[in-house]
Amino acid sequence: MARSLRIQFPGAFYHVTCRGNERKAIFIDEEDRNKFLKLLVVSLKTYQVVLNAYIMMSNHFHLLIQTKRANLSEFMRHFNICYTGWFNYHHNRCGHLYQGRYKAFLIDTDSYLLEVSRYLHLNSVRISKLCSESCQQRWQYLQEYRWSSLPGYINKEMSDDFVDYDLILSMVGGRHRYRGFVLDGLQHGISNPFEELKKGVILGSDDFVDEVKEEYVVDGSLRDQPSYRGLTMDVLEPEVVMSCVADALGADKHIFSFRFGNGVERGIVSELLYRYSGLTQVEIGKLLGGIDYSAVSKLRCRLKRKMEHDEQVKEQYTKAEDKVRELLSNVEI
Repeated sequence: MARSLRIQFPGAFYHVTCRGNERKAIFIDEEDRNKFLKLLVVSLKTYQVVLNAYIMMSNHFHLLIQTKRANLSEFMRHFNICYTGWFNYHHNRCGHLYQGRYKAFLIDTDSYLLEVSRYLHLNSVRISKLCSESCQQRWQYLQEYRWSSLPGYINKEMSDDFVDYDLILSMVGGRHRYRGFVLDGLQHGISNPFEELKKGVILGSDDFVDEVKEEYVVDGSLRDQPSYRGLTMDVLEPEVVMSCVADALGADKHIFSFRFGNGVERGIVSELLYRYSGLTQVEIGKLLGGIDYSAVSKLRCRLKRKMEHDEQVKEQYTKAEDKVRELLSNVEI
């Protein structure tokens, strides 16, 4: 059977899940769960991966992550090997712990990240023993379930220092609203967002899928991406990208934050921040004067349409992108 493609690029968001071999437990006791989290933190730091949400069930786990480098495979290989080694040692066993490879789905941040986080956090009340319980009882269980990032999303005092809550909370307006968002999903039920997967590995809008295919896939295989191998986003700070664009266009970088500034220039900086700083459209919007992600999306779409028909705009974009690439070529990773 052919394996699914692992589409990897700097700044990509993934939902990752791994299930125990033969659906057997991967956590036997509390020590296993604590060790799992400790090893996860080590792997996150080693591979510069951002953890946005997680949940640990008895025989599987879910992670919602962003890879600052194009290194999902390396991160998951390291983490799974480390935990399998610990589990086997701790329980005097040998052999495979997980059922095949982990599953990873590329997430369109602007369209699905918030919804996937809610779906992930509701996992703990989907177990059969809670199906007949009242909504109030299941909500109480959700809040008290220790092995999930949800407590930190609804109560700041319960937050973990290894989870990045800010992005998802900014999408809904803070902890109080996220609490209501999850409770609403519990009360009314939500569909499985992964029923909308495209190409078997991408959860996103048609535009997002087209963009991924154009950039990273050709004839059903991954494009060669030598410039991404080992690329850390630490050298592509938003401030640096914005300065490059300003220099290339002969503009003051502060004008990018004017809400009614030059649409072409703001479109160029939006596109290059998205490509080279790994920012989401929500994060880009904050840099461009506090506009929302849909406004950023429109800036990028208008830019692309203009470049198809306006050579001058295309030259401006190419000049700015070349400036960023030149900077990258002079940086040792």
